[in-house]
Amino acid sequence: MKKSFVVLLHIGFWLCYVILAAIILAVYYRTITHATNQDARIMNAVKTLFLFAFIPSVISYFMYYFVVFPKYLQQKRYVLSLAVGILISMVAAILAYILLRYFIESGSVADMDKGGRNGRSTAVTVIIVMTFIGVICGIVALVINGFITWFNEIKLKESLKEKNHEMEMALVKLQLDPHLLFNTINNIDALILKDVVAASDYLNKLSDIMRFILYETKADNISLSKEIEYIEKYIALQKIRTANENYVHLTINGNIGNKTIAPMVFIPFIENAFKHANNKKIEHAISVHIFIKDDTVELICENKFDSKLKVHQTVGGLGNELIEKRLNLIYAGKHRLEVNRTADLYSIQLTIPHG
Repeated sequence: MKKSFVVLLHIGFWLCYVILAAIILAVYYRTITHATNQDARIMNAVKTLFLFAFIPSVISYFMYYFVVFPKYLQQKRYVLSLAVGILISMVAAILAYILLRYFIESGSVADMDKGGRNGRSTAVTVIIVMTFIGVICGIVALVINGFITWFNEIKLKESLKEKNHEMEMALVKLQLDPHLLFNTINNIDALILKDVVAASDYLNKLSDIMRFILYETKADNISLSKEIEYIEKYIALQKIRTANENYVHLTINGNIGNKTIAPMVFIPFIENAFKHANNKKIEHAISVHIFIKDDTVELICENKFDSKLKVHQTVGGLGNELIEKRLNLIYAGKHRLEVNRTADLYSIQLTIPHG
């Protein structure tokens, strides 16, 4: 939501509040039209209304808005939200009463003191009323903040869906590119003459990859085990395109368990590694390490390249800008991405929270 609209919401509430206070003051003015010391009594009424209504209201409103909502209510700590809210309004009411009692020497306070049984009961009554007014204004602040948060979450989800769709379409276009499919199928076809069982296994891997991309990636979160399974199958298919058995090195450390992550977070970096590793004879030309920790999952992906050889530029693929935009939308600053490049090595280190 635009800041200007948020400001207008606050201004709108306080404008309505001032109008209501003005109406109350006007009614009071009519009751003292024929009273003596009319001007002095009106001035006292204005001061009393300001201290009685505005001080506890303003303090409660902004404390509820900036403290109670984000720190307690948004964290679903409802009982604590209620307790802290009432305490804030009560403290604001006591502060307002002190100012009201000792800075206005005549007027409505004196009248109230005369009308009550004693000063103490009058003070308690006034503080309770001011606390109630503060709570009401605080509730309005919570409603406004809740509406703004709800609206921003809807906009964020829409933006995320848009980026996810863009990412999904780019991935589908990349993965189902005829060049990649034909190469893989041709390699499997050549393998049939040597090892029928292995060829059938690779064909099933290719089928699983296509199924995963077309169906599994539609969800906001998938199990980490499925993501790793996809990576393993993708690497297995890529390895049949070279005779170098040590071309790719994959390690997975930690307990996968039932952890979940956003789909297709790691694979774009691995795909880019295969695209830019231009010498298939190098040992461990591509290294992929996944570290599963208590709260995070870390990917370290490195690819070596021969600077003397020209890098084969493939059509398609995902740019780092699109990948970073998607990460920012999904994890909103909770992730860490580091990219390093030397004369013969390109590496990325990505850490994301799981669950």
